[in-house]
Amino acid sequence: MDTGFWDDPQKAQKTLQQAKGLKDQVKKFEDLYLSWEELQLLLDMALEEEDASIEKEILNGAEKLGQQIEELRVDTLLSGEYDHSNAILSIHAGAGGLDAQDWAEMLLRMYTRWAESKNYRVKTLDLLTDTEAGIKSVTLLIEGENAYGYMKSEKGVHRIVRISPFDPSGKRHTSFASVDVMPDIDDSVEININSSDLKIDTYRASGAGGQHVNKTESAIRITHIPTGIVVQCQNERSQHSNRDTAMKMLKAKLIELKEREQKDKIEDLKGDYSQIAWGSQIRSYVFHPYNLVKDHRTNAEMGNIQAVMDGSLDLFIHEYLKTRS
Repeated sequence: MDTGFWDDPQKAQKTLQQAKGLKDQVKKFEDLYLSWEELQLLLDMALEEEDASIEKEILNGAEKLGQQIEELRVDTLLSGEYDHSNAILSIHAGAGGLDAQDWAEMLLRMYTRWAESKNYRVKTLDLLTDTEAGIKSVTLLIEGENAYGYMKSEKGVHRIVRISPFDPSGKRHTSFASVDVMPDIDDSVEININSSDLKIDTYRASGAGGQHVNKTESAIRITHIPTGIVVQCQNERSQHSNRDTAMKMLKAKLIELKEREQKDKIEDLKGDYSQIAWGSQIRSYVFHPYNLVKDHRTNAEMGNIQAVMDGSLDLFIHEYLKTRS
């Protein structure tokens, strides 16, 4: 290791994280190869001894190995600059009152379950609940290798069709929620933001957090005036921490927009980017009159809607990544 490696601790830490990611990929390949060798030996033994009793074990092992190989192949599709980063995910209830707010809370549970299945850590940065039901909005930090690379597939409008639990007449309702995803940008990424373009508001945090959070104006809302982007954070106890987190969110959103608009400078970005446009849902979740989850971009679908709501999203994520490769 270079003797000056730790002169820049932040850069050194980033290098170590990248090295760990590469080592993990190599280990995955080595483990798969070992599993293949073990299956091959088992098959040879069965053929040599003409033992059909272990056929089921071989078939199950081959199926599991095939799934693991497919997962490793999908990992190779994550070649974007920020794909290996943590993800910042925001959910906003759309029009539809309590039904939409309840749907937003269902999506929160779904993504939390998915993240937990990947051994990712989930941290709530901002949460706006409703006294009657559901949530109006939530922002999560999902920490783990490739979190953004996977989660970027979820960006868009999600539609639910079901019998409304809030309608006494038992009518079918359609509700919407928007999901926005951005990479968690570290401090090594430099981006120039004109302070005069920012409107910074402080307010009292709502919801859980203890007496300190509720009695002081620790929550931060930052508006980027030229684009209309609004980010906010109320999770931390101090105003300073919330401001740092909100600025990271703003930087990530501006970088994403700059690349999408193919602009050289942040100053070239104009217009209202405060929310995802409605009317172009990426996925529909139908609970009635039949059960089906369908992604409209890839046509991937699953009839086991409860499994999806419990976090089984890999089918949709993998198909999206394949179409973008």
